[in-house]
Amino acid sequence: MNRERLKLNVHVGRDANLQRAGTKPIEPEYVTPGSSDVEFPTARNNLIAEADQAIRRDLEPYPKTLKAYELLIADQEAIANWDMANYITVRKLGYNDHGRVHAYVTGAASLALLELLLEQGIRGDVLESGSGDTDDTYLVVLLGTMLHDIGNQVHRAAHEAHGVALSLPILERILGVVYPDVAHRTKLRAFILHSINCHDLNPAPLTLEGGVTAVADGTDITKGRGRKAFALGKIDIHSVSALSIEQVTISRGQDKPIEIRVRMTNSAGIFQTEETLAKKVINTPLSKYVDIIASALENTPHDERIIESVHLEGKGFVKFEV
Repeated sequence: MNRERLKLNVHVGRDANLQRAGTKPIEPEYVTPGSSDVEFPTARNNLIAEADQAIRRDLEPYPKTLKAYELLIADQEAIANWDMANYITVRKLGYNDHGRVHAYVTGAASLALLELLLEQGIRGDVLESGSGDTDDTYLVVLLGTMLHDIGNQVHRAAHEAHGVALSLPILERILGVVYPDVAHRTKLRAFILHSINCHDLNPAPLTLEGGVTAVADGTDITKGRGRKAFALGKIDIHSVSALSIEQVTISRGQDKPIEIRVRMTNSAGIFQTEETLAKKVINTPLSKYVDIIASALENTPHDERIIESVHLEGKGFVKFEV
């Protein structure tokens, strides 16, 4: 598949307002939770609450999606799946959060992305295929995004395929309530499963909705998500880079429909931006619709120190007091 390569604009410096010459600043449509300095787990409930509010605001015009969302967040199997996925990824692999916090935060981000695309007349595959309306498109995006990582409870390896299998009983319950027509809900389920299976680009998504899920996943890179892994002793470029990301905003773009801005306290954040977010944009159907700008925070003339020194123990580094 031929893909237009995204131009990744990385500005490291003191461009305080992240504003291009001759243009007015753009107000963010969505700011991903996670920039608070409140320590995990105190911040955990705050992140979920903030994302929940954003989701509910976006879903006010879409009753089917709102109903599905309420059923999902109350579903005991979904909750247990999020918790176990998080246990394996954080406790056993030393990765960032992949549980409920990640599900809520990426869910909110996916709705912000979808709204900006639809605003510019960019129709998703649910609409183009005649499988549903705008409300159905929101439902596909939200459920696909919030369930995309539950397969991690089996293992990180092949977690996309595991997620497809584990999401089936949950989707059957929820879609069965929202859609009495079997054919209708089966078609929408296919789009959701595609998003789950392709969110990590293995393989890359073919639908716009799948692209939204993948990019929303890539936006959850702020330090609030990475703090837990670092605190548990995961010290590498991934954890250090995650702690360098202060804020991610999703806004209406000037050159493209969507502009994602990443604000960093340390230039190590470029790694996280390029390896996690940019890859998700470049290799999805959203590549021609999204700009990324990464910049150091204003009034930060020097990189903020994250670690002073490390010491190699076994197969990895640990903090070392000089």
